[in-house]
Amino acid sequence: QVQLVESGGGLVQTGGSLRLSCAASGRTFSGYAMGWFRQAPGKEREFVAAISFGGAIKNHADSVKGRFTISRDNAKNTMYLQMNGLKPEDMAVYYCAAGRSPVRIAADYSYWGQGTQVTVSS
Repeated sequence: QVQLVESGGGLVQTGGSLRLSCAASGRTFSGYAMGWFRQAPGKEREFVAAISFGGAIKNHADSVKGRFTISRDNAKNTMYLQMNGLKPEDMAVYYCAAGRSPVRIAADYSYWGQGTQVTVSS
């Protein structure tokens, strides 16, 4: 079992920045690929970014490429999502997840956090 807790969400103006954190506990954090997903009201959960267990492989959705950056610190059992240039369409609940591979499919992730709200005002 891996327990995941997100933090860092909040209210920001268009063009602003936030850094989300995902703290892991339980089984060895470094043994898991990690991902960020988001879900806006009335929409399906969508892939944002993923990172391999060692951090060498990173994937970002086209909609956030160049603005968001995923990273991880295995010594701190924590993953991050640096979000710059936020837009109103980025507003959603952001979830972190742990799985076997840094893929874009939510169903491939076994463990999920409770989510953190990101609100972007225009």
